This record gives sequence, structure tokens and C-alpha cells, in this order.
Amino acid sequence: MVEKQTAGHDNLGDFAPKFAELNDDVLFGEVWSREKELSLHDRSMITMAALITKGAYPQLTSHMKLAKKNGVTKEEIVEEITHLAFYVGWPNAWSAFNIAKEIW
Repeated sequence: MVEKQTAGHDNLGDFAPKFAELNDDVLFGEVWSREKELSLHDRSMITMAALITKGAYPQLTSHMKLAKKNGVTKEEIVEEITHLAFYVGWPNAWSAFNIAKEIW
């Protein structure tokens, strides 16, 4: 079960309330809650792959912490990053590994 997400409201609620609502209520409240279609574990793996591909490292840090809570193991994240290195670039993999080492 997905924890109630409040990061949007906490960080952008006063500045960009609609974006905060979409982040917390739609993305995390609705999309991430559809565990029948994809497990939280699988959603985490997919999301981390997308963030590594884009080089979105601040968001990757948060999502790696969430992935660990969602049951992604050290072995799985190492394999995911190693696999992605050949498709999205060695520097992206190095950066992702440095974040993963801190979390796992």
C-alpha cells in the first residue's frame, strides 16, 4: 500500500497548488496505488530506470529510498544499473551507483 504522499503539498503547495495536487493525489494517490496492475516493487524499478536515463539524480535519490521500502534489493538495483549502463551511458550508471551505495 502506498503511503499518503505529501511532498507536493509540503514543497510546492503555496507556490504551485495544482501541480502539488497532481503529484500527491493523482500520481501517487491514484497511479502508484494501482497495485493490481503493477506492484510497488515493479513501479519503483521502472521509475528508477526512467530517472537514471534522464539523469534526474535529485528525484532518483528519493525514489531509491522509496524503492528500498518497496522491497527492491541491493542485488536488483545493482543489476538494473549495470544493465542500463549499456543503454543510457556509463556516466549515468556511475552517478546512479553512487546514490545507490548510500541507500543500500
